[in-house]
Parts: sequence; C-alpha cells; structure tokens
Amino acid sequence: MTKAKQYKQKNFSDFSETAQYKKLLAKRHKNEKLFKNIGLFSIILSISFLMLLITNIIIRSDGALTETYVKMPIYLDDTVITQTDREYLENFSYRKLLIKSVSLYIEESNQNRRAKLKILHFFSKGSYDNMKEYVLDNPEKIGEKVEIWLKASSKVDQYNKGHTKTIQPLYSNLLDKYFNGSDSIKKKLSFTLFTNGDSTEPELAGIATSLLGSFLTMIIFLLASFPLAIFLALYLEEFAAKNKFADFIEININNLAAIPSIIFGLLGLSVFINFLHVPRSSAFVGGFTLSLMVLPTIVIATRNSIKAIPSSIKQAALGMGASPIQVALHHTLPLAMPGILTGTILAVARALGETAPLIMIGMIAFIVDLPQGFSDPTTVLPVQIYLWSNNPEIGFVEKTAATILLLLIFLVLFNAIAIYLRNKFSRKW
Repeated sequence: MTKAKQYKQKNFSDFSETAQYKKLLAKRHKNEKLFKNIGLFSIILSISFLMLLITNIIIRSDGALTETYVKMPIYLDDTVITQTDREYLENFSYRKLLIKSVSLYIEESNQNRRAKLKILHFFSKGSYDNMKEYVLDNPEKIGEKVEIWLKASSKVDQYNKGHTKTIQPLYSNLLDKYFNGSDSIKKKLSFTLFTNGDSTEPELAGIATSLLGSFLTMIIFLLASFPLAIFLALYLEEFAAKNKFADFIEININNLAAIPSIIFGLLGLSVFINFLHVPRSSAFVGGFTLSLMVLPTIVIATRNSIKAIPSSIKQAALGMGASPIQVALHHTLPLAMPGILTGTILAVARALGETAPLIMIGMIAFIVDLPQGFSDPTTVLPVQIYLWSNNPEIGFVEKTAATILLLLIFLVLFNAIAIYLRNKFSRKW
C-alpha cells in the first residue's frame, strides 16, 4: 500500500470517528435540553398550582374583614326600659326591645306573624350590643322612636355580599322589600375576626382565642425544646464517647424525626394528661407535645452546625488553656448559633402548622373566652381552621380562608427569617 493510500484511509477513519462523536454530542445536547425543559416545565407547573391555590384562598377570604349593618327603627319603649341608671341599662335584655320594635314595624306594614319571625332572623346577636351602646350613649332618647344601625345575621351578610343562593326566597323578598334601600343597608369595615373568640354565629366568630393560644403554645414549646436540644446536641457531638451506645442514641434521634406527628399526640395524651395530669386543652400540654415532636429536628440542625465549625478553632482554644466546656460555650456555640437559629425557626414553622397531635390532646374544644394563662383551655390556628372547615354555615367559609391566609403569611415569614439569618451570619471557613 502506497503512502498516499495509507494517508487517505487514515483521514477517512478520522473523519468517520469525528462524525460519530459529533452525532453523540448532538444527542447528548438534545437530551440535556429536554431535561432542562422538563425541569423548567415542572417549576412553572408547581408555581402555577401554588398561585392558583393562593388566588382561590384570597377570593374566598374576600369579605372576611367586612360586615353588614341594617338600619332598623327601634322604639325605646319606656314601659319596657323602666329605669335610666347605667347599671340597669348595662344588664337590660335588649332582645325584648328588638322583638317589640319588629312587631310594631310589621304591624305598620300590614305583614303577618310569619314575616315578623323571619325579619327577627335578619339580625345577629351582636345587634343587642349595638342597641345597648346607643342607649348608654343616649339615655335621653328613651321613650322615643329612633333608627339604629344593627349588625345583620350571617345569611343577610352573605346575601348583601352577592351570595344570593344562601338565603331562602321569602327571606330575600322581605329583605329587598324593607331593607334594600341605599340608606338602609351597608357594609362596614370590621376587625372582629381578630378581636372576637370563637362563636356558633359566623358573623361573631373570630380567631383571637386561637391566635393567643398559638402564641402561648409556642412560648412553652420554645422554653421546653430549645435549651434541651442545644445541650443534647452539644453533649453528643463534643463530649459523648464514640461507642455503640452513642450510635444507638443517634439512630433513634434520626428515627424520631421521621415519626408521624399523630404518634406524638398519643404520647402527649398518655404522658402529660393521663400520667402527669397537665390541664387538658391548655398551652402547657400543647407546648410540651410539640416540643417532643420537633426536638429531634432541632438536635439534628444543631449537630450539623457544630460539625461545620473547623476543628482548628477548637484546638487553638484548647492550646490557649481553655477547658473543653469553655471551648464549647465560648467558641463552639456562638459560631454555630446562626445554623441553630435557622433550624429552630423552621421547627417553629412546622409546629405552628401542626393539627393532628393537638387534636389528640383535646385542643379541638370550642373555646370562646381568651386564655388568661398557660393552664387555661385554648386552641390554636390550625385547629380553628379544622373546626370552621367542618361547619356547614357559609359565613364560616370566608373566615376559614382568611385564617388560612394568615397562617400562610406566618409560615412564609418564619421561613424568610430563617433564610435571612442563614445568609447574614453564615461564614466561609
């Protein structure tokens, strides 16, 4: 074979290999592009579903901060209100006054007794407070016929907000006939959602009890879990002997972090309520139960933060004469604190959204009054959402959605704080 022929054959072989490599490279680039597009599509789909969920919650919560008032002619009959001193007026039953005023209103309109009963259902129990407030401010009006803005019932409120299917035709006809004038019915901004406790009446229900209960429960949870988790992680990482017993404890801590939350509810029920007799439905038992649930999470986060500290810092401190405890308290913990705080805040966010363990320990009770201490019966926001979501009254829908939105804001806020702390105090060794 001549040299020219050998050279030609070699060039042809090199060309074939180059073409094959280009083909494989093009195929790999195509697969990478496909994988990237699939990932991008997944992200867009996830964000779309999240936005759809949040938009749906916002739409359903529309109206949670407004309530309907109806202008009603009230006859402050002095034969019914027989005294004018303040103590008597504060304890007077204003329901009798409303019944008599509606009776007169119906008689003047030539309506039957059935219409009277229906119109009485237009008004909330909160309307008694409206009459009480007016009479206390204007005692000289007793004996006269006045017009007072009274809080409407949930059915009228929802009808006035456009949910026309929530009220029977007879109710709607009477409402349109007597109270549908531009000056006789109105919507008013209200923050009773945040100031009232729970109630069977949707227009009176609020989250003040559950909001305060969540705050008290989180205080007990942090006091019970944060110091214990830090010192447990510090002991296991810095002082415990590396033997089978330490490995056994570490394995169990990792396993506890994966146990379903309802199991911790059963544990809290048997230990804190049945054995230690901690008050049921209180912030004490709720905080202790949640501390058991998230303690492994904080321990793991703390140990990882301690492991990230270079050993040279500890060795330098020991070389300067510091004891192991001084090294741990003066050097290891301060340097690991950003990671510890990040893990703790994420644990708080998880505990704030838990429902199952708190249901098991009785925090599902119907609580109206605000708790005055850690041992008083209370509930929390997730349980309040659960209770309202099972209520057939449509007036609870907007308040349930508003409470969900508030809880989501809290969770996003906690996660944002955790990210901020991680970025601000993280160090590169």
